[in-house]
Amino acid sequence: MDFTLSDEQLMFAETARTLLGDTCNSEHWRKLMEQDSAFDPARWAALVENGFTLLMLPEGVGGLGLAELDMALIAQEAGYVALPEPLAESAGVAMPMLAALAPEHPLLADPAAIVALAPAINPVVAAADQARAILIERDGHAWLAPREAVTLTPAPTIDPLRRVFRIEWNPATAEDLGPADWGLAYDRAALFAAAQGLGMAQRSVDLAVAYAKDRTQFGKPIGSYQAVKHHLASAQVAIEFARPVVLAAAAGIGAQDVYSRARVSHAKIVALEAADLAARSAIQVHGGMGYSWEVDVHLFLKRTLALTHAWGTPAHHRGRVAERLFTRTAGPDQTFAREARHA
Repeated sequence: MDFTLSDEQLMFAETARTLLGDTCNSEHWRKLMEQDSAFDPARWAALVENGFTLLMLPEGVGGLGLAELDMALIAQEAGYVALPEPLAESAGVAMPMLAALAPEHPLLADPAAIVALAPAINPVVAAADQARAILIERDGHAWLAPREAVTLTPAPTIDPLRRVFRIEWNPATAEDLGPADWGLAYDRAALFAAAQGLGMAQRSVDLAVAYAKDRTQFGKPIGSYQAVKHHLASAQVAIEFARPVVLAAAAGIGAQDVYSRARVSHAKIVALEAADLAARSAIQVHGGMGYSWEVDVHLFLKRTLALTHAWGTPAHHRGRVAERLFTRTAGPDQTFAREARHA
């Protein structure tokens, strides 16, 4: 299996990196928090204008028709800037699901439309307050409820830039779109959470490295001390070990078998563990300031904690990995093979 990224994929990721780097930084995060908000209409409009909300929609409904690997690269850039807007969940999961169930739905004609997801696996719904509609799982079916027909109750969250809500709805005011592939939706969402974890982990390390170069003790930068180097080197090693796991999961997600599910779960586990290690190491490098509002590192730890328990807890994903290990053929020939024949 060839994991080499194409020039087009790298260029698209670079475009996202530049756009998000210019519009989603410390100044913007703090402005949003001062306004008690987690959504910037101008930034969302820029994402729409550059085609990021159309990335995974089929070409037949006006989308770009790209794959999960392409979206994972964009999700990684979103994680690097702790993007508040629900790009991965709406553009990467909800809208493609809606396109598969109702390709003529008018929401698909509006690239700025946000659709939130209310799956059984999640007790709360992210960004429901900004959604035009909410896709709700009920008995394996997908119900589409207009935002104004749903009662939202804000739920406690550790992440101030990721709003979540409990919902109350009435099937009489929603549209039953029929049986839906919620398994694919779970896998896509878990994969994109893992990709965001890679971005968050790298940003935590980069923030810590920058601080360690500038902060001096006993007449020299603290980054020159081996104890600091070891902390950050361990975090970077965890990131580099997690990166191919995420890419492999993205490349094979279409198989939708026990092997592909295990790869997605493995990716979510190791990527968010790397993000947790990187954020905690960065906080330690910053000293007591790392826990304060004066620096930005704590935001990446909070986003990591939020995503770790979204789209399946670590225990849930370890169970899926265990299912693959104990019920299917193992060995070096299975590592990168097309194992669907064994499912």
